[in-house]
Amino acid sequence: MPPPEKRHALVTGASGGIGLGVARELARRGWNLTLTARSGDLLARHARQLRDRHGIAVEVVALDLAQAGATEALYTRTEGAGRSVGLLVNNAGIGYFGPFVGSDPRGVEATIQVNITVLTSLTRRFVEPMVDRGAGRILNVASTAAFQPGPLLAVYYASKAYVVSFSEALREELRGTGVTVTALCPGPTRSGFQERAGMEQSALFNRFAIPDSDQVGRFGVEAALRGRGIAVHGPVNRLVAASTRLVPRGWLPAIVRRIQEQRA
Repeated sequence: MPPPEKRHALVTGASGGIGLGVARELARRGWNLTLTARSGDLLARHARQLRDRHGIAVEVVALDLAQAGATEALYTRTEGAGRSVGLLVNNAGIGYFGPFVGSDPRGVEATIQVNITVLTSLTRRFVEPMVDRGAGRILNVASTAAFQPGPLLAVYYASKAYVVSFSEALREELRGTGVTVTALCPGPTRSGFQERAGMEQSALFNRFAIPDSDQVGRFGVEAALRGRGIAVHGPVNRLVAASTRLVPRGWLPAIVRRIQEQRA
């Protein structure tokens, strides 16, 4: 990794939730940051707080990652401007709760675009200079949703399974290059996702004690900097993820659906 004074991270989806939690932890560790999300006002506010509190450099790029040219725009603002990205955090993600039949096709396409296509595009663009330098970290934010099918969030769960599979495969391809890929798999988190996904009344978020995004962010940063492969946050989530390998595959969709349908 580069010396502390030259460490620079790019964090997507950094206006709130886990992305902001990751940014706060990196700032605490002295990393300079490029933060991107659609909400420029929120990003600017967070950037000021991080600069004032930690004395780091923070650049804000208000950008819709689903738009054409977004990957190149971020590359130009970082690598193209002489700021070598030592850590890429692919956190931006969306999901919509409800049956697939009758769902808004724009929401389906947006989920695939942001959760899969954008993540893959950014990784492809930034991994090559990391390999050339012989050092780098990529943190892809997945979910414990990756480990089983998810009725009523079918596209979201499938997209997170892609993130884990892609991360594991790329990690192996990069073995010996000095670049590592980590898939962060949090369970339910106080991050604002439940409101955006229409899950405000879900028992998943209202019946259990769940971590906040800063806790998950700290865990994810530590895992990435240590070069871990799959990082599942919390002992309960690790147990649940492991148990999906023991339950007959045909049972899992019905079990998950029953949980998803529960209301607090």
